[in-house]
Amino acid sequence: MTSMFADQFPPRRGRTHEVFGPGAVGFAFALGGHLGGPVLWIVEDGQGDGINPAGFSRYLDPARLLLARAGDPLEVLAVTEEALRSGAVKLVVLEVSKPLGLTAGRRLQLAAEAGRSTGLCLVPEGMGSNAAQTRWHCAPVFDEQGAAGDSTLQRWEIKKNKSGTLGVWDLRWDEQARRIIVVSKAGERPGFAGKAG
Repeated sequence: MTSMFADQFPPRRGRTHEVFGPGAVGFAFALGGHLGGPVLWIVEDGQGDGINPAGFSRYLDPARLLLARAGDPLEVLAVTEEALRSGAVKLVVLEVSKPLGLTAGRRLQLAAEAGRSTGLCLVPEGMGSNAAQTRWHCAPVFDEQGAAGDSTLQRWEIKKNKSGTLGVWDLRWDEQARRIIVVSKAGERPGFAGKAG
């Protein structure tokens, strides 16, 4: 990890954060794997395609993931708030289909602060809350040279940060070590054709 990435990841504890983009779910699982401890994943009935343990087991032990389905958006927020406030889980992930208002977002921030737990809201693009501490965009990166060593290269970008700077990093998930590896910029990678020297 570069020092700047280490300053931003994992996102600040006792706060709620947001993530969007095609790599958002991978970000949530990587964060859960990084934090350790149980993860509560809350989704509204009729939303989401479901989570397959075979897909996320490379990030975290399926025995550590608790799944909850709520009847409507208000119930999703109520369950999230209680889970954050209790501090019983290190990470609470919620999937929302409608924008969070400032009041709802602020309630989640207060609950996360009280429970010293981390909240992560998976939002569609362009639908964030002003109350979120940080907002991340995550997407896969095509690695033509294969310099990253595997096919899981991702680009994570902080689009909003209430208490720090913005940044962009290419990285991959090390399945064996269950940790994030920040990958050098394309021109700095070993074997990259455009590398000087």
